[in-house]
Amino acid sequence: MYNAFWNHLKEQLLSTPPDFTCALELLKDVKENRLRNEIEEALDTDLLKQEAEHGALDVPHLSNYILNLMTLLCAPVRDEAIQKLETITDPVQLLRGIFRVLGLMKMDMVNYTIQSFRPYLQEHSIQYEQAKFQELLDKQPSLLDYTTKWLTKAATDITTPCPSSPESPSSSRSVACSLPNGAGNNSEPPSPTMVLYQGYLNLLLWDPENEEFPETLLMDRTRLQEMAFQLHQLNVLGLSLASGQKLLCSSEFVDRLKCITKALTEEFISRPEETMLSVSEQVSQEIHQGLKDMGLTTLSSEKHSQLQNITKKENCIRSIVDQRIRLFLKCCLLHGMQESLLHFPGGLILIERELAELGWKFLNLMHHNQQVFGPYYAEILKNIIHPAQAQETDVEHN
Repeated sequence: MYNAFWNHLKEQLLSTPPDFTCALELLKDVKENRLRNEIEEALDTDLLKQEAEHGALDVPHLSNYILNLMTLLCAPVRDEAIQKLETITDPVQLLRGIFRVLGLMKMDMVNYTIQSFRPYLQEHSIQYEQAKFQELLDKQPSLLDYTTKWLTKAATDITTPCPSSPESPSSSRSVACSLPNGAGNNSEPPSPTMVLYQGYLNLLLWDPENEEFPETLLMDRTRLQEMAFQLHQLNVLGLSLASGQKLLCSSEFVDRLKCITKALTEEFISRPEETMLSVSEQVSQEIHQGLKDMGLTTLSSEKHSQLQNITKKENCIRSIVDQRIRLFLKCCLLHGMQESLLHFPGGLILIERELAELGWKFLNLMHHNQQVFGPYYAEILKNIIHPAQAQETDVEHN
């Protein structure tokens, strides 16, 4: 990584016209080193110790010097905090405040450094992963067999006409039919990008017992399983909140329902049916009590039965919530997070924060995977999709 930075600097300076971005950053470091020498002279600990022993230590002057120095070095966001320090006269409180702000400034510098070097580190990481994977592929030509099966299924999900009868919300076909450019929308072959994105979404439905996981995503399998679990939780949470519409104006009730649902779904993967039953019963009790506390009509036996039915796989509300969540994730891949949030799915606004957090993690992970393995996916998709359509190169560069 160290050599990569200096090689990148050389490329910038030799480009036409020259790019001085990194060079200016280095000059800034030189300036800070000069400033460091000045600080060491002004805060000579041996000299300060002698002045203190002879009662000649000028504490106010020293404090002003430190505060002026902090003003010079800090980010603009810390200016207000330093101005407040200038009004403190108690030396103990002043020192305590100085060290608190210095800690914040240190974190600012760390974050800035990480942000500055992130593009170079990401570029190096992509090149490194590609080189290592190619080494393995040269030794094991069959290393992409599972990846090919995974993309083939994704292409089938998109190109197979949608059934007239509803499917289980956990079905990848159901997901494909609810997405833009899904099956049955047109007779044209799907683009490689759409097939790849359908494949990414299918990973969130992956059977843990199925060991034929795509080789290009093995390093990310644990994180994808965690995201799949979060997706189940959000599905149940969306169902729970949709059931108590009269109480949704109460933020306290919403937060309580979120906590209960999250706690009850911790064992969803191992015991899905039992978990959904527990959720439906607890949600029913919470809604019944909430309506009672607000002086509203409580749940009738018919409404109570309807509420329990939402946990069944074939329930239309459960299917709609699941499809809308996956539609949001697909839109994140297609259009990015900002635009997806502008067109957030109706009925899920109460889980917007949780769903956006999942969307960010999924988008970032899949974007990095696409940058690393895009060339391999493009070659595989040429043999899956109609050759004329497969010439599209956006899989490699998107």
